[in-house]
Formats: sequence, C-alpha cells, structure tokens
Amino acid sequence: MEASRDISRLIDIMKALRDSQSGCPWDIVQTFETIKPYTIEEAYEVADAIERNDLDDLCEELGDLLLQVVYHAQMAEEAGEFSFGDVVHAVTRKMIRRHPHVFAISDADTPGAVKVQWDEIKTEEKRERAERRARRGIQEDFKAGYLGSVQRSQPALTEALKLQQRAAKVGFDWSEAEPILDKIEEEVAELREALRGGQKDKVKDELGDLIFALVNIGRHVDADPEDALRGTNTKFRSRFRHIETELQKSGETLEAATLERMEELWQAAKLGER
Repeated sequence: MEASRDISRLIDIMKALRDSQSGCPWDIVQTFETIKPYTIEEAYEVADAIERNDLDDLCEELGDLLLQVVYHAQMAEEAGEFSFGDVVHAVTRKMIRRHPHVFAISDADTPGAVKVQWDEIKTEEKRERAERRARRGIQEDFKAGYLGSVQRSQPALTEALKLQQRAAKVGFDWSEAEPILDKIEEEVAELREALRGGQKDKVKDELGDLIFALVNIGRHVDADPEDALRGTNTKFRSRFRHIETELQKSGETLEAATLERMEELWQAAKLGER
C-alpha cells in the first residue's frame, strides 16, 4: 500500500484497517460513539491551525479531518446504511441545488436575492428531511420547537449559553445573578450525593447540571463561559509550566515530585502573577 493523491486510496486504507480478519485490532472495534471525540478534536485542530496561520499544519489537519469522514462512512457502509460515495453525492447535490444562480437558471443576481433563494431552498430541504426521518421512524427532532434554532453542532458550553439566551427571550430566566449562586450550591450538593452513591451515570448527569448552572451565571454577568474557561486554561498552562521549570532547575522531575511540592510551586506561580 502506497500513498496517493486519489481519495480512493484513503478509502481502501480504511477498509483494510477495518477488515475483520486482517485489519488493525484497535480500528476494528471502534464505533460511531468511540470515534466521535476524535472527529471533534480534529475539527478543533483545523481551527487552531487556521488561527495560527500555519498552512503546513492546516494541510495535515485537513487530512486528519478527512480521515474521520472516511472512517464514519466506512462504518456506515458496513452497517448497510450509506457509503462515502453517498456522502459525496449528498453534499454535491446540496451545493448544486442551493446555487441555481451558478449551476442552473436563476434571476438571483444580488446578495439579498441569493439569501432569499437560499432560505427558500433550505425550507424545502427541511421538509424533505422531516419526511425521511418519519420514514425511518425517528421521532425526536432537536430542530423542532422554539429551541430548534439553537444548533447542537457547536461546543457544549456555547450551546448551553445560546439555549439559555433563547429561553430568556420568552421570560424563562432568572431576574438576577444571586439566585443562580443558590442553584449552583444545590447542584454541588446533588453532585456530592451522586459521588457518594458511586453511580457513574448519575455523577455525569449532575456534573452536567452544575456546568449548565455555571454557564448561566456567566451569562448574567456578561462573562462568556468559553472565553472564561479558555483564560483559565491559559493560566493553568502557565502555572504548570512554572512547576515544571522550577523542578528542572533543582534536578527534580514531574513524575518524582510529590503533590505537596508541586502545590508549593503552584502557589509561588500564583504569587508571581500579582
């Protein structure tokens, strides 16, 4: 097997990796759910390469993201659902259909007219999607109802924020920030109880409730939770790097250092920030 610029080679490689007899033991046992985190991670790495204006990395990360598409399509084909070719057909059909002013006949010759035309086409596509879901017996539709306009295909913190903003428009909201602190304390207590019970699913559920409440107070004080957490991540990186460098100076290693020693250096890093 050799590298190639032809997409069919990548599809062949994935088929070989998933072969039940001669494939990779790790790849063979993967599912949509187990691969999903990697798909999200690769999308973020594409975004990171763009933000850093690193086109060399961007080329590589786009390849990794493409691999995720091929991976999911291969698993779907094995399940008798659809193939990579079906994915390509669906997206090319969609792009051609949504741009009749380019690929067919249309009088949409201004940005405004194109927007109106686009919305009309998407409305028709939504109707067709609903019909397909009904034929497959899929009842729940997160795009339905008042909150349906909030996309699920975004970071969970952002989705939580937008769900809350949308609900607030019809009055489903706290009037001030103070009661949310009480709600946070309530969620912490429920998380403690779940931890004592040792029920993994319950702990996960209560943790989600707590994070949702934290997002809510961030919204009330105009602190975007994604930005707030990113700032904390940066701070954590800096302080941990301080621990690492100070240990190196004294001939110590992260692996051998005690928690007490690392905490001492962590506090020193905090003092240095003031």
